[in-house]
Amino acid sequence: MLTTSLLLGQMALGDELSDWVASKIRDQRAGEVKPPLVSTTGTLWNASSAAAAKQELTRFVPPTSLAPLVRAVRGGVVNLSTRNEGTSRSLGSGFVINANGLMVTNNHVIERAQSIVVRLADNREFEARLIGRDPQTDLALMWLVGASNVPTVTLGDSDSLEVGDWVVAIGNPFGLDTSVTHGLISARERVIGIGPFDDFIQTNALINPGNSGGPLFDMKGDVVGVTTAVVSQGQGIGFAVPINLVKDLLPNLLENGRPERGWLGVNVQENDDPQDHFARVTEVYEGSPADKAGLQVGDRLTSIGGKNVDRYQQILRRVALQGPGTIVRLGLVRAGKPLEVTTTLAARPAAEALKAVASGGRIDALGLVVKEADGAVRVEAVIPGGSAELAALAVGDVVTEANREPVTTLKELQLAMAETAPGEPVLLRCRRGQVSRYVALRLR
Repeated sequence: MLTTSLLLGQMALGDELSDWVASKIRDQRAGEVKPPLVSTTGTLWNASSAAAAKQELTRFVPPTSLAPLVRAVRGGVVNLSTRNEGTSRSLGSGFVINANGLMVTNNHVIERAQSIVVRLADNREFEARLIGRDPQTDLALMWLVGASNVPTVTLGDSDSLEVGDWVVAIGNPFGLDTSVTHGLISARERVIGIGPFDDFIQTNALINPGNSGGPLFDMKGDVVGVTTAVVSQGQGIGFAVPINLVKDLLPNLLENGRPERGWLGVNVQENDDPQDHFARVTEVYEGSPADKAGLQVGDRLTSIGGKNVDRYQQILRRVALQGPGTIVRLGLVRAGKPLEVTTTLAARPAAEALKAVASGGRIDALGLVVKEADGAVRVEAVIPGGSAELAALAVGDVVTEANREPVTTLKELQLAMAETAPGEPVLLRCRRGQVSRYVALRLR
């Protein structure tokens, strides 16, 4: 009896405790802001019919098969190999861009090859001859000797690509002819540390050794990239050179055989504000194409050749990949007003000369970049359009006198210029090899 009463007492106490805890929980939840877990339509999720009504998705039509696209474009994709004493070794891939046999591939595919044989999809073979190459962008332009009316591909617009677009890669991985893989554009404008012109398309379309130099197609059958690199530490990560970069470079390679870099003659600084990212001109080299076009410190450089730019890397690529003598349109914003000017690109000075410019060896008034070395003042670069160029000075010349006074340092040369009467030229004695001559340079 005692035991029964004790148990009933404990049960009653337990019920009261549970009621007390429940009331406390109700009081706490009553003060909370409840998230809107149910939509305004009274449903827990959006049905597919609601999603399909979105404008973007109504234009999306997934293909049932990529076979028609592959059949249409594979004829222009080629296999590169070398032959030596009857043996053949596969090198990589490429694609033909016109009926006369011009072909694009990677520079690293062909740079060590002594002879190259190209096999088309229809099994015809041609000897390939190098037209031009650029190690910094890893691109090469070749010609199929004696080719005519060969199958070709069409070049598209890589600037129109979006992350998520489908792409198809065709190449010859491990020597297996015209293998096809497909995937998505994973990212754009990737910088992976290969060179100063990094601007890669990242894709998860499978790329293996032997795919290098092959085309990356969009869903219209146009080439939008040149497959070029694989990340060995990861799976399903490959990179392609954007075809618009290739199109900018091809005329340069065809005409010069190697990249003659264009030069604008400005320094810029990026504004990193993500809401208002832009490149502002911080320096204009005297006598440079930018100077002749009227660019000023403080201008925002917004476009080159009709293509928008807001980063230093973009400006470098779109200027340097075009050859000297190319006429380009520059879009600017000055004091809030948009402007457009035209200029002709000059030859890009050598890297050593640009370093000398940065270190203080540039003398704009003479159109020279000089460097002190072994007790002499040596010409490192001649600025296009300057007085030194008009006087036919060249890299390697040594300045030994200025206004009849010996010169062995940059400071002595600058002092002689400062003491020159207004309107008078500076008389320099320059040595080239064993020959010395005097030149009169007007200060600008």
